[in-house]
Amino acid sequence: MKVRVGIVGGTGYAGGELMRIISQHPHAQVVYAASRTQAGQPVATSHPGLNGLTDLAYETIDTDAIASRCDVVFLAVPHGASMALAAELVPRGVKVIDIGTDFRFRDPAEYKQWYGIEHEQVDLLAEAVYGLPELNREKVRGARLVGNPGCYPTSVLLGIAPFVHAGCIDTSAVVVSAMSGVSGAGSTPKQMYHFPECTENVQAYGVPGHRHTGEMEQGIRELLAARGGGEVCVSFVPHLVPMSRGILATLNLRLTQPLTTQDALHIMREFYRGEAFVRVLGEDRLPQTKAVLGSNFCDVTARVDARSGRLIVLSAIDNLVKGAAGQAVQNMNIMFGLDETAGLRAPGLYP
Repeated sequence: MKVRVGIVGGTGYAGGELMRIISQHPHAQVVYAASRTQAGQPVATSHPGLNGLTDLAYETIDTDAIASRCDVVFLAVPHGASMALAAELVPRGVKVIDIGTDFRFRDPAEYKQWYGIEHEQVDLLAEAVYGLPELNREKVRGARLVGNPGCYPTSVLLGIAPFVHAGCIDTSAVVVSAMSGVSGAGSTPKQMYHFPECTENVQAYGVPGHRHTGEMEQGIRELLAARGGGEVCVSFVPHLVPMSRGILATLNLRLTQPLTTQDALHIMREFYRGEAFVRVLGEDRLPQTKAVLGSNFCDVTARVDARSGRLIVLSAIDNLVKGAAGQAVQNMNIMFGLDETAGLRAPGLYP
């Protein structure tokens, strides 16, 4: 029997990507898709790539319908909108995976700091598991509620985790520069995402204080906790680049002990040994967004700049897959005891 899946906020890019992935999943089926703006319209109206693959139409958001028809629901809604839905559904036995931001932070004060509103479900926030499987797999396995990580934090935390674990970097001076395709901003039109504005153009934005900075710092603090804690400060500058999908993150890290590039790659390979979706590239290759396009893979590598005493880490993901819907399906697979790679084995669309 297949896992019965519901999606709230199905008209956006992440919702559409969920439906695309689950349409090919051997053990799951979307049985409910809801939209505040397109109720009654066929799903394929907003996601034409699904034409002929589903006959679903969007419904209104109805927690009774979700509770009676779904084993798990993905919430692909703006920040602030997932709290009430999760509060209604989790006690009724529906597993909830929030692709939004409401259940990523452990501390409600941090949530308010970065998103500007009070968290209304503090008890659920304390229960929620941060759904980065490579770092939190066992917690995800037993979770009722998962906060799916943001796209930039996914790329950064997967890049930095091996070196925090090894204790060889200064976490008080983490510098991150990352580039993202325009789909990372969502489907709501804004002037800076208008074609004449973004084509042939590279723009920094959210400088300083992009909201994902706090999520990165929280993830590094949790990794440091296993080593007794330590100071964490991330300086993060994101850039919008003229492509639809993909993130390439560059981490500039201060070494606290001598390392060679070979040492750094060995640390990464050992940390990610056996991981299905993290590919550590050797000295002959660097990550590129095209290699992970449409896939759930994260390509990472590292280089030591001996002259400056810095470690350069590079990380590439598809922001809509490993940075959103694919990672959410990976979490679902773990929560239901399925093969973690089910529905997610597609390679990148290269070239």
